[in-house]
Amino acid sequence: MSIRGARRPVVAVGGHVVFEGRTWQVAAMDGSVVRLVAEDGTVTSLLTGYLCAAADFAVVGARPAMGVPQWGLFETVPVREQERALAWQRHLQEIECGLPGGPGSAGVPRPAYALERPISERVEAKADELAALGWTGVSPPTIRRMRARYRRQGLWGLVDHRTTKPSSRTGRANEQVVAAVLEALRRQRGRSKGTLAGLRELTRQVLAESHGPEAGRLLPPVSTFNRLVRALADPRELPGRPARTASSPAPPFTPTMALRPGEQVMLDTTPLDIMAVSDHGVAGRPELTIALDVATRSILAAVLRPGGTKAVDAALLLAEMAVPHPVRPHWPACLHLAHTRIPYERLLDIDTRLEHAAARPVIVPETVIVDRGNIYLSAAFRAACETLGVSLQPAPPRQPAAKGPVERTFASINTLFCQYVAGYTGSNTVQRGRDAEEEACWSVAQLQDLLDEWITAGWQPRPHEGLRHPTMAHRALSPNEMWAALIAAHGYMPTPLTARDYIELLPARWHKITDRGIRISHRTYDDAILNPLRGQPSDIHARGGKWEIHHNPHDARQIWIRLPDGHLAEIGWIHRDHVHQPFNDHLWQHLKTEVEHRGGAEQYEADLTDALHAVLTRARAGTDARPSSGEAAEAKRLRAGIPAWPDTLAGGGAAQVLRETSGSSVRLPGQAGGDDPGSDGVESLDDLEDIDEGDDQDWAAAAAAGGFGLYDARREAEQW
Repeated sequence: MSIRGARRPVVAVGGHVVFEGRTWQVAAMDGSVVRLVAEDGTVTSLLTGYLCAAADFAVVGARPAMGVPQWGLFETVPVREQERALAWQRHLQEIECGLPGGPGSAGVPRPAYALERPISERVEAKADELAALGWTGVSPPTIRRMRARYRRQGLWGLVDHRTTKPSSRTGRANEQVVAAVLEALRRQRGRSKGTLAGLRELTRQVLAESHGPEAGRLLPPVSTFNRLVRALADPRELPGRPARTASSPAPPFTPTMALRPGEQVMLDTTPLDIMAVSDHGVAGRPELTIALDVATRSILAAVLRPGGTKAVDAALLLAEMAVPHPVRPHWPACLHLAHTRIPYERLLDIDTRLEHAAARPVIVPETVIVDRGNIYLSAAFRAACETLGVSLQPAPPRQPAAKGPVERTFASINTLFCQYVAGYTGSNTVQRGRDAEEEACWSVAQLQDLLDEWITAGWQPRPHEGLRHPTMAHRALSPNEMWAALIAAHGYMPTPLTARDYIELLPARWHKITDRGIRISHRTYDDAILNPLRGQPSDIHARGGKWEIHHNPHDARQIWIRLPDGHLAEIGWIHRDHVHQPFNDHLWQHLKTEVEHRGGAEQYEADLTDALHAVLTRARAGTDARPSSGEAAEAKRLRAGIPAWPDTLAGGGAAQVLRETSGSSVRLPGQAGGDDPGSDGVESLDDLEDIDEGDDQDWAAAAAAGGFGLYDARREAEQW
C-alpha cells in the first residue's frame, strides 16, 4: 500500500503484495524479515530484499512509481523547453502534495491546495492560476493529462516532444523509392560489392517490377539518391566497402576471457615480416607458429620454419610449452627463471627441471583454440592433443576476432622485434625497402635463437595493456607477473614429458629393413642394432610387414625405429658425421634435383652428401659465392691432396698426370719416381704433417697461384 504524498509504493503491515503469482498480506515486519500470509492461510517468512527483488513483486493498490528523471535526455532539449518542463513540475507537485518543492519541502500549503480539498478542486484552482499568469490553452483536462505523463515518465514526460522529435532519415523521399532501395540492398546482401551507380540501376529494376515500367521515373537525382542510400544502408553494406567484413566481429561481441593459466591457449601461424636466408642460399619469409596463453598473454612456444608449416610443427609446439625452456649458454644471468619475481624456490621443489630454465612460464594447456587450417585439423595434431590430454576447440569460421589475442600478438611481434632485424620487409609492399632481400643475413636457425631470447627478455617482462586487475586498473602487469599471481592462486603441476614422449609426437612412416639398412628418399640409415632385423618382417601385418619409423621433417640426420620390445631406438644417417648441421626434406629434395642425372646408387648418395655439406658450409659462412664446375673439381682435388696441373698439361697431359697419380703417393708432373727417399716429392699424405708453419704458408701461396694444396679440417671448421 502507499502513503499519501509519497512518490514510491511502500510495504507496510496490513498491506497486500504480489509475490510468485499470489497475493499475500503483510502480517509482520522485523528488521529485514517480513512475514506474509496468503489467502489460503499459507505463512512464509523471507528477507525484504529478496521479496522486493522478485520479478513479479508489486504493492496492491499503489500508484505506478514515477520514473527516475532522465537527465541525459533532458539536457538535449532546448533551454526554453527545459524551463517550461521545470515550471510544470512545480505546479504539478503543488497539486499533489500542497507544496511546489514536493514532499518534505518546508512551508505551509496555500488554502487552494490544501490536502483536505478534493483533487478535482485543486486541479481547477491550478487551471485558473495558470490562466491568470498568461498560460494559454491550459484547462483542467490539460492538467490531468500532464499529471498522467508526469507519473509515467517523470520530468521527461513534461517536455514538448514535438520540438525534440528528430527528423526522418529519408526526409521527403517517396515511400515507393524507399521500399525499392531497401529491396535492392537486400538483394545485394552477400554478393560481390559494386558501386552506387549499379545499386541505382538495381533500384530502377525493382521499381519496374513492382509498379510498372514507368515507375523508374520516380528515382531522385543522383546526389539525392546517394544520400538516401547512405541513410538507409548499414555502413557495412554500403557499395565500395569490403564485401567480407570478417575483420569486424558480428555483434554482439564477447571478448575471450580466461581465469587460470592454460585454460585457453591459442595457436596460429603467419609469415614473419623478415627475410631469412634458407639453407640453399635463397632469401625468403619464414613462417612463425606461436602458442599464446590467454590468461597471462605469455608466448609459451614459438617455432620458425622456412615455409610450409606441417602438423608435426604444431604437435611439437604442444610438447614445448609443457616443459621448461632451457637457457642458452650465451644468455645473460638476468634471463634465468631464478631472477624473476616468482616463487622460484617453491617451484624448484616441485619441478627440478626449472633450475636451468629461462624466465618464461611453463603451462600445461587445458584447451587449445585453433583456426580451421589443415595442420590443426590433421590426424597427427589431434593425436598429439589426445596424448597430452588437451581439448581441441576450432574457432568459428570467418571470425578472426575469436582469436583476437593471438592475432594482436603477431602485430606486436612485428613492431617490437621484426623491425629491428636485418632483412625486415615491412607489413606491406609499400613499406618494403628496395634492398630487403640483400640485407637478409640470418638463417632460420639463427632467427629462432634471436626470437627465443627476445621473448624472454622483451616480451615476458614487458607490461601488457590487456593485463589489468580490477583493483589496480591504472597499472598494467607483465605476462610473467600475471603468471606469478595466477600460479599462487591455482598452483603449478609439472608435466613429466620424457624424450620418448617427444619422439612419439613425431610423424610416423613405415619401411622395410634391408641388408643395407633403411632407405628413405635415397638416404641410408643403418646401425648395428638392426642386424637381427635385416630382411625380417614386423608383427604389423596390416602394414605389409614394414617397421614403424618416426622421423623429424626438419632434421633428417636420424630416425627412430620401434623395436619388437616396443622401445624406440635411434638410427643415424650413415653420413651424419660428415654433415654437422640439421637439414630438412625440402633442402634434400632440392639437392636431389640438382644431381639427379648422376648414375650409380652409392655414388649418387655420396654426391648428395658433398652437395649438402657445401650448401650448409656456404650458408654458415654468410656468402652466396658458388664455385664454378672447374673450381669445384679443383677444390675436391685440394681436399684429397692431389696437386693441380699447369695449364700446359691440358687435354692428354692432364690425363697422363692423373694416371701417374695413384695410391697414397702423390707425384708432381715431370718429377722422377717417388721411390727415391732423397727426392723432393711428397711420398704420402702422412708426410705432410712434418711441414712447418713457413712451409704451410708457401703451400697455401702455391695453391692460390694454381699449384697444389692440402685440405685443412681445422681451418674449414672455423668457417662453420
